[in-house]
Amino acid sequence: MAAVDRRGPTSPISPTSPGSPTSTRRPRNSPRVGTGTATSAPGARRAPRAARRLAHRDGPPAPDSGVVITGGASGIGLASALALAQVGRPVAIWDRDGTAARRAATRCSEEYGVRAVGLTVDVTKTSTLKAAVRRSLAELGPIGGLVHSAGIGGPVPLTHIDDAAWDEVLDVNLRAGATVTRELHPALLDANPGSAIVYISSIEGWIGSPLLPAYCASKAGLLGLTRSACALLGPDGIRVNSVCPGAVDTPLIAPLLEIPGARDKLITRTPLGRLAQPEDVASVVRFLLSDEAAYVTGTSIVVDGGMTAIGPL
Repeated sequence: MAAVDRRGPTSPISPTSPGSPTSTRRPRNSPRVGTGTATSAPGARRAPRAARRLAHRDGPPAPDSGVVITGGASGIGLASALALAQVGRPVAIWDRDGTAARRAATRCSEEYGVRAVGLTVDVTKTSTLKAAVRRSLAELGPIGGLVHSAGIGGPVPLTHIDDAAWDEVLDVNLRAGATVTRELHPALLDANPGSAIVYISSIEGWIGSPLLPAYCASKAGLLGLTRSACALLGPDGIRVNSVCPGAVDTPLIAPLLEIPGARDKLITRTPLGRLAQPEDVASVVRFLLSDEAAYVTGTSIVVDGGMTAIGPL
């Protein structure tokens, strides 16, 4: 983007023009025209800026709008749905496994008494997202939150991965985060104040894994998307953050944990001495969607038990 000169037009009189004064600049400590106040006078202050609309201003003590959770039928997505339902937030659970999504929604309703709906949604099918948003709004009312938790691994080295495998991982993990945000944007605006987005990234977005090139690229991309969306949506009061989990005991890493010695190796590499449970990540997601994080946006929170603090994996 080209830089914009906000200093105003330059003087039409050039100091080197014939007949022009030696200098057209006024001394720095001379009064501004019409103010009568020296700009360098001790204690002089500029007029305060008009305050921007703050997230949650004049709103309820905590957001009570609905939240869409992609990949919400299992793992971190399911744990996030339950954590949000626990504090009274309606949830729309989107998942390719529609039966599991409906089962998760029923659990949220029965255990916590909130409005909940489970929908069969493939987040890579962009043409279906508008209908999913309409159905979610009809079932929940205002929607002021998004958790993009849908994700796949794709453990294929860069030298062997084919186009289809690469595209599938990037489509689910990264592109869908952008397209779902785009389709939910009007609803998030309507639900303000208090609207917020959380993308589930990974510590693999910060470090490299030789067997997960597409996964690493997609999770690093979510960090960039977080910053870009923060810059765009912040003036409208919509906050955007990401969470970077470490090794979480979910179906996504189940094949890895079945390798002899893999679980013990991960635990040894974690200062807290255990793998994360989905609930460990879900509590951070809930915080980022709450009023307690009203001034937190454009950042990522690592939830890895200290794994990345002690060096490469």
